[in-house]
Amino acid sequence: MGVSGSGKSTVGAAIAQRLQVPFADADDFHPPENIAKMASGRPLDDHDRQPWLETLGAWLAEHEHTGAVLSCSALKRSYRDLLHGRARGLRFLHLSGTPEVVEARLAARAGHFMPPSLLRSQFATLEPLAPDEQGTTIGIDQDVDAIVDRFLATVSPTSNLTKESA
Repeated sequence: MGVSGSGKSTVGAAIAQRLQVPFADADDFHPPENIAKMASGRPLDDHDRQPWLETLGAWLAEHEHTGAVLSCSALKRSYRDLLHGRARGLRFLHLSGTPEVVEARLAARAGHFMPPSLLRSQFATLEPLAPDEQGTTIGIDQDVDAIVDRFLATVSPTSNLTKESA
């Protein structure tokens, strides 16, 4: 989870590869209306996100017993609660970075529907993981392998993840 440009897809795919489980990018589940809205520079609201989150929750539930990795912004606690309600074993990895670092990443990225102009709205919407949520926060100021290693070190089939400071 995290704002656009935080590395969710790259890190998520690497985790899925290491765990040998399916990977999906939540961006691929957006309906055309959501993509058009974001591409035009308008942020999504909760009404726009609700059907998308329901679809993501269904995908997670389908893979709950075999395991899977989904990269998803999951910016609000209510979104994470909805997803967790569909897949009880769900664990979150919040990829955390400063607006300046993420903005530089977005500026270097080509071909994505999410314009850098919406980054501020994502940071304004972001609700970091709460202590009672199952997940961990890791800073994006390190390479992908280090992030994956650090996250996987916190994961075991029977453990709850603990929140780490980035």
